[in-house]
Amino acid sequence: MPQTLSRASQMALELDQVTPPSLTHDIVRWISQEYHDMNGSSIQTLESPPTAAEFAQLVHISRPVVIKGFRIPALKRWTDDYLQTNLQDQPISVAITPNGQADAIAAGPGGRLFFVEPFIEKVSIEKFLEQLNAEQDNDNLSASYLRSQNGNIYSSRFFELPNDDSSEFGALREDVPSNIPWVTEALGRNPDAVNLWIGNSKSITSIHSDPYENIYTVIRGSKHFTLLPPCEGWCLQERMYPHAVYGYTDNSNDLSVVPSSDTPQVRWSSVINPDLPGSLPPEAHPLHVTLEAGDTLYLPVGWWHYVQQSGPTTIALNWWYDAEVRGMNWIWLSLLRGSGDVPSGNDETNTR
Repeated sequence: MPQTLSRASQMALELDQVTPPSLTHDIVRWISQEYHDMNGSSIQTLESPPTAAEFAQLVHISRPVVIKGFRIPALKRWTDDYLQTNLQDQPISVAITPNGQADAIAAGPGGRLFFVEPFIEKVSIEKFLEQLNAEQDNDNLSASYLRSQNGNIYSSRFFELPNDDSSEFGALREDVPSNIPWVTEALGRNPDAVNLWIGNSKSITSIHSDPYENIYTVIRGSKHFTLLPPCEGWCLQERMYPHAVYGYTDNSNDLSVVPSSDTPQVRWSSVINPDLPGSLPPEAHPLHVTLEAGDTLYLPVGWWHYVQQSGPTTIALNWWYDAEVRGMNWIWLSLLRGSGDVPSGNDETNTR
């Protein structure tokens, strides 16, 4: 039975189909430095949501922006008691990993490196919240993270056949708008997915880029983003990795890496933690931004991001809008990402 790939894996495979010629290392470094010289390291903050025309300009500039004042019902309502009362015993899909890193590089059988997806467990919201609290200060426990990325609040199907778009979180939909008016008007389309994220300080999103215009709002807790522009993808040393999933084997209570037998290799960054000294070359210009409850980040298509969080329970929502593939923007993004023969991650012994 073929493995079911997560959205992150599917996107990585789709991008691998684009094979433009490679830019020379010197040209890529020059582009990176020129971009930094012209734009600096600051991130714009808006004190209120933009109009559709203003947001269209932000998309044209294609730099991250923090937006204040985007108010939705979830911000005031989503206490633990509220979530448990509304979801009751509804089973929800939770990602389980040994260390909080799902869709990330990890060592597996024989010491080989794999792109590993999480084990998925179905639990009630009450049990999930209990797990988050128990795991927070116990390094011996595995890490739970609600991050299914499949439009777990609304999928694109909702806009075609609303009654056929079932969701584990249907009871929370009245607290979450299905689209953001100033984004939908500016882009001329509805979101492809609206996702709910719930985790704790163990939950980490490995560095990657998405083919989406992303609107990311924190409901509770804090999120910490490390960002790099598309022109610095060369700093992240992408490699090809065999696919695997975490699973329980041989009656063990410990998760282990289980290689997939019929899933294509995945192209992924070999940089495990870009915040560690020496993980990135000195020419890299990472940006750092922290979002608190009520803050929203516009993250443009193609921007690389590594995400951590703090607090025993951090909750966020995001709206993914498909990128515009007409014109030159998508071609430039593909060219900057590089192509050709991406080396195997198992030809080298070091990941950063």
